[in-house]
Amino acid sequence: MQSAQTIRLADWRVRHQSTFDEARYNVRVFFKDKLAVLGLAIIIFTMVVAVIGPWIAPYPEQGRGESNLTERLQAPSAKHLMGTDNYGRDVLSRVIYGARIPLVISFVVTFAIVIIGVPIGGIAGYFGGKFDEVVMRICDVFLAFPSLILAIVFVAFLGPSLRNAMIAIILSWWPWYTRLVRGMAVSLRERPYVEAAKTMGVGDFTIIARHILPNSLGPVIVQMTLDIGTVILAAAGLSFIGLGAQPPVAEWGLMISEGRDYILDQWWIGAFAGLAIFILVLAFNLVGDGLRDVLDPRSKR
Repeated sequence: MQSAQTIRLADWRVRHQSTFDEARYNVRVFFKDKLAVLGLAIIIFTMVVAVIGPWIAPYPEQGRGESNLTERLQAPSAKHLMGTDNYGRDVLSRVIYGARIPLVISFVVTFAIVIIGVPIGGIAGYFGGKFDEVVMRICDVFLAFPSLILAIVFVAFLGPSLRNAMIAIILSWWPWYTRLVRGMAVSLRERPYVEAAKTMGVGDFTIIARHILPNSLGPVIVQMTLDIGTVILAAAGLSFIGLGAQPPVAEWGLMISEGRDYILDQWWIGAFAGLAIFILVLAFNLVGDGLRDVLDPRSKR
């Protein structure tokens, strides 16, 4: 006779078989999109470079910010593949070291935005009433201003630093997810399975956690993937105007800012950092488009 544990495992597999089948189907659909796979490969490559950067950078000490004034403003050559900046630092080493910051900022900020915005939107949409009205009016106030302008205001108040730039982006971005999930919750709260859960005496917050929020994750995941690129651009923009990362940190937006005074003659100082931002943001957008085709029924081909 089969043991009770084996029977329970078999029962669990039967009950979740449809979920596994759908997951396998979604993975196959995603990997059929060559551009999405290319974007994923670029992201993974950037992550690997960010992790092993200190070991592969030609001049790790210059990547960390050490100056070398005897070799300043040298053009790309065999010794310095991407040239040197106005402090004589190897641009390639700086670009490699700079790969960590946009990845950390984008993931931390995006997940923080989701943690704040999604529960508030789910609760507001499910309960409605005065709480929903208050939350939506607060969101309207935030959404009345361009998010980057609002982030500049917040970081100018908090003080220029990388941490404050992250906080500023979070404060200016969460209403987008609150409004997205709130709209989903308003639709889902009328579904038969939610009414059945209420009839069985399931608590409101349990319904939100088990039914409303999980069924809202598809659009949220797609929006997260697309917003990661926007967050990278926002963080680089704040560093470019002096409100984000501060010298001598190797941050791509800051590198572009340091090279703008030399753009006509020593173009390589900021050009390679700008190219790195372009490629990474493009990669996240390609992955986001691929996930949208998988997770959004209206976009499935």
